[in-house]
Amino acid sequence: MRHLLDEAEKIVCAVIFLTMTALGFVNVVVRYLTSYSFAATQELLLDGFLLLTVFGAAIAARRGEHLAVTLFTDFLPGPARRLAVALSAALSILLLALSAWYAYGLVLNQYQSGVTSSGMQIPEWYATVGLPVGFALIAIRLLQAGFSEWRQAGADGLYGRGDGKGEI
Repeated sequence: MRHLLDEAEKIVCAVIFLTMTALGFVNVVVRYLTSYSFAATQELLLDGFLLLTVFGAAIAARRGEHLAVTLFTDFLPGPARRLAVALSAALSILLLALSAWYAYGLVLNQYQSGVTSSGMQIPEWYATVGLPVGFALIAIRLLQAGFSEWRQAGADGLYGRGDGKGEI
């Protein structure tokens, strides 16, 4: 069970990507054979891309592979580097918490107003409900990666990394 929780975003991304691929393939075959296409395909694929982006960002956060400019922090002494890592993680988590909160408000608004999608005529919140979950998951994964990086920043010694491997 722990493995499923640790790899939740990878599983979600795999399912979304496989579903999108199958849906796109079926749509192309149907269009080729009948000169018609499924009306909801574009809508489903756009929703899939949105969710794939959010949950893919959670994977990147977990691995510590988000875009970062560490040119200056690499030259900081250990305590200052730890402070910079903590400040960066705190601000990122605050931004993601606010994003999750406002996305939750959007879902609630869509639910209460009964907005339906144009292609499939289903409630719009079905596709949007993944956003606050995804933002919260990114924040959790960023917190995990931040703790790991914070420990590493303290272990690097008094004068930064010292290995000459700065990331730009």
